[in-house]
Amino acid sequence: MLDLPVAELLHTSFRQSALAYGAVLSLVILAIAFRKSVLPYWKFFYACFIKPVNHGNAAEIQSLSGQQRALEGFYRTQASIYDATRGTLLRGREDMLQLAAAQLKHRYRGSGVKPIWVDVGGGTGYNVEKMNSFVSVPQFFSAVYVVDLSPSLCDVARQRFSRLGWKNVHVVCEDARTFRLDSVTDVESVAAGGGGGDKHRVKADFISMSYSLSMIPDFYSVIDSLTDLLAPLGLIACVDFYVQSSSSYSLRNFTGGHHSRHVNSFSRVFWRSWFQLDRVHLHESRRDYLEYRFGTILNVNDRNYLLGGIPYYVWIGCQRTATCGASGALVRQVAEHIDALATESPYLSPVHYAEKKSEAEDAAARETRLQLRSKGFEAAILNLATNVPLPSFFYQNQRWRLYYDESLQKHAQFGNEYIYAFTWEDPAEDQRLLNIGPDDVVFAITSAGDNVLNYALHRPRSIHAVDLNPTQNHLLELKVAAFCALSHEDTWKLFGEGRHPEFRNLLLNKLSPYLSSRAFQYWLDNTSTFTSRGGLYETGGTRIAVKLSKWLFRLLGLSREVRRMCSAKTLREQRAIWRTRLRPVVLNKYLSYLVVANQQFLWRALGVPTNQRDMITDDGIAASVASGGAFSAKEAMWKYVVNTLDPVVENTLLRDSNYFYRLCLLGRYSEECHPAYLSKDAHRILSQPGAFDGLRVHTDEFVEVLARIKPETVTVAVIMDHMDWFDPDGCQASQEIRAINKAMKIGGRVLLRSAGLKPWYIAKFSAQGFRVNMYASTWICKKVSADPTTSTVDSDSEDAEVVDDLEL
Repeated sequence: MLDLPVAELLHTSFRQSALAYGAVLSLVILAIAFRKSVLPYWKFFYACFIKPVNHGNAAEIQSLSGQQRALEGFYRTQASIYDATRGTLLRGREDMLQLAAAQLKHRYRGSGVKPIWVDVGGGTGYNVEKMNSFVSVPQFFSAVYVVDLSPSLCDVARQRFSRLGWKNVHVVCEDARTFRLDSVTDVESVAAGGGGGDKHRVKADFISMSYSLSMIPDFYSVIDSLTDLLAPLGLIACVDFYVQSSSSYSLRNFTGGHHSRHVNSFSRVFWRSWFQLDRVHLHESRRDYLEYRFGTILNVNDRNYLLGGIPYYVWIGCQRTATCGASGALVRQVAEHIDALATESPYLSPVHYAEKKSEAEDAAARETRLQLRSKGFEAAILNLATNVPLPSFFYQNQRWRLYYDESLQKHAQFGNEYIYAFTWEDPAEDQRLLNIGPDDVVFAITSAGDNVLNYALHRPRSIHAVDLNPTQNHLLELKVAAFCALSHEDTWKLFGEGRHPEFRNLLLNKLSPYLSSRAFQYWLDNTSTFTSRGGLYETGGTRIAVKLSKWLFRLLGLSREVRRMCSAKTLREQRAIWRTRLRPVVLNKYLSYLVVANQQFLWRALGVPTNQRDMITDDGIAASVASGGAFSAKEAMWKYVVNTLDPVVENTLLRDSNYFYRLCLLGRYSEECHPAYLSKDAHRILSQPGAFDGLRVHTDEFVEVLARIKPETVTVAVIMDHMDWFDPDGCQASQEIRAINKAMKIGGRVLLRSAGLKPWYIAKFSAQGFRVNMYASTWICKKVSADPTTSTVDSDSEDAEVVDDLEL
């Protein structure tokens, strides 16, 4: 009989062994039961991590040489399961195809021409079949060529297209460096069918590379050959892995944006070493050379976080000379044209120059004396002189977004976030005061873009939307793109309700051809803006105030009362709810002292800077002294809030006439209460072709933009409460007034608002009331004489001199 300790030891050992054997047996049973789903991944694991890096022993492989032998040795084992195992690893392929399909549909819409597509390194043909989800491959393309160097992958591709029955798709096992459409036997008939037999139709209209560039050893010669293969107005797309440090690209202005492009040093070393084991090269030179040889239309930098944050990019480009889709246009001519649009200067094409030589010479002489050039033109000329592509803005399908340098601190200070998700100023009141018409050149702050869209309804000759914050202009771009590409229903969901569950699909498939590269990447990174519970109007800097008020109402059980007040059918009902239920909370003096009077809250939540707050408190204190009281700064701010909110609720019905405050309380507009630009009639007007041809979106300071606009061309300037931000002891206000005066025609009007009752910068003007009552005063200033020339701008006498040139 065994001793008890020995028996326990044997029992423990047997139990551990049984558990181990049981675990192995379970894995074997699972592997057998799920062999169809497990086997592909086992093959993938074996081919990538266990199988020695050699070229195999098969006779077919031994007969090959060079890169083809290396590829076949790697892919032969896993060719049949390639697509099943790459879905998680090769992220971004579907995004690239959607973006390319959107660009192609935009370019070929209504033309009757069927493009030719060459998929370089197309492998198993997955991309071509997937493209059919976004555009009909058999009907849209005249011919598709899948070019790859691996015979095993090409065999899989042939089987795929034989199964699909697509007769216009051809698989070519050839080196991409030597592939030419001229050498394809049926290309002449294809070209004749699609483009009337023109010689340029023997070029590819669309070239794609999906995770193939990083596997090509001699990538320089391949990219060089693609420049010859691509048609003059063709499209090229690439998605691939990459690693790169900001030090190597930070000074380039032609990459389409630097957001999220930088990869930290650890990731650079790790991912390069990891992928190099399988002959996949992530060095930055591949992407850099691609961007050097072609012009950039769209550029996306992202990470595959499911597999540890592998960096990858999606890039859409074109020939360097294919600026703005202008067939046959010289790059310099396009730069001149866009410069004329930005500066309100006359553009004289070579044809017009020949017809009106004397007028052209006079115009050229005047422009030379004035030296009015946009920053985009200066950047374009510098790039041409240094033999690099133009900034991506020149390759967009639309011309309304103008070049800016995103690396400057004045743009970076906003932290890639807009402050205003909606605009407070009332455009109906603006129109009543300004009477904007078809002959007007409007200069306005972008803000959230609402007022700019309302001005566009009156069809002025041009609108210059200006904002220093790039993301405010991204928001305007998105709204303009929605009118160009979406139905009223989708536009209403985005900007009326502030939510759209399919926003990402809309962005890729419909909106992307109308967005600049930087705006597109911003919205792709922030798709949750329209898919989250709060939606658009709980984003930006102002979200803090909106969310805080909602939280406070919910905490105190007043959310239902807020909805009741916003739904009240009469002022009497609305006033009763306000006075008895909401006003005691919203206008609580101590809550105001704690929150509203706090400078950090004012700036971050409401967008009120220190100088504007000082104007409010100074007015309040002065009024209290005049009446024999003694207000503190906090009490003056509370009084301002009371004088702002009480008239709103007492005199305007939130249900159908005051969409500003209704939006803040409910987080969305209603069909009865919304800005004019969201109406069905407005959508019909703004969705017409050419509705935004006069729009110019500047990302810069007011003075910088005004200084580059031709003198005496602006007829209307709407600067909101912008000048409240200036320091009374500084010279910024004087400089800006002088710049406005110089750019404005005689008789031009300036509309400005202020939080102050008597702003220090415009003391000689009389005030007019503002319906929304967000600000204390509104002025219309009319230019009656030219700007006086002075050497300095910081004296009190000069302020008076400039103001004298503006008549009430």
